[in-house]
Amino acid sequence: MDMGQEQGSSRSGRRSFEDLVAEGVSVPTEGWDFSWFDGRASEARPSWGYAVSLAERLARASAALDLQTGGGEVLDFALGRAPKAPVLLVATEGWAPNVAKATALLRPRGVAVVAAPEDAPLPFADDTFDLVSSRHPVRAPWAEIARVLRPGGTYFAQHVGPHSVFELVEHFLGPQPEDVRDGRHPDRERADAEAAGLEIVDLRAEELRVEFHDVAAVVHFLRKVIWMVPGFTVEAYEPQLRALHERMESDGPFVAHSTRHLFEARKPC
Repeated sequence: MDMGQEQGSSRSGRRSFEDLVAEGVSVPTEGWDFSWFDGRASEARPSWGYAVSLAERLARASAALDLQTGGGEVLDFALGRAPKAPVLLVATEGWAPNVAKATALLRPRGVAVVAAPEDAPLPFADDTFDLVSSRHPVRAPWAEIARVLRPGGTYFAQHVGPHSVFELVEHFLGPQPEDVRDGRHPDRERADAEAAGLEIVDLRAEELRVEFHDVAAVVHFLRKVIWMVPGFTVEAYEPQLRALHERMESDGPFVAHSTRHLFEARKPC
């Protein structure tokens, strides 16, 4: 999730709760293009510049795989800035609407988009890729990543960290247990990667400020990032949405914090 620039300004004016909710429900959720949030919500960006760094690594790779590519937007951005592309370039995605969107966007760049469920083995032979990448995977399949990487190959990714945007999550769901809050902790992911036989090259974490300027942005966000409040619907959470709308109308933007970590791991030769 990268919602607009670090500081946005509300476009909602004094619109009614009902109008804002209806707008948030009407926006399509396919892909990982967050441009709709410009002026409605904002998120600070990590200092490491993942997409630009990915472009540099793509230029050095001969065979690359992008996991859980969404609508292909990040990979497309990186390829547009890479001086050359790998000879073999494949992306996977598990959600059918995103598969179609990614295919349309990435096919002109020579990328084969493969429909692959997130919880299934990767449909590739052992030792195929010298670069595997992913931005905000739902889950990093460490054993499969290690299997498809060539000896000496690299996994390079930006992961969502623990208790990310939990100020918003807990507004809807109440206080969450520590095992849920820390479910994406980088120390746990380091241990899982090492258990799969990978060596950690770089692991950095940052906490970033997030602002929601109106309830339409909240509705669209929870419809798009579906694991934040599982089973979210406007009808089920109307009281929480209305309370949040009234709070933003009186106090200004709702502030939360996301966590991100940059992950680089290597398969030993």
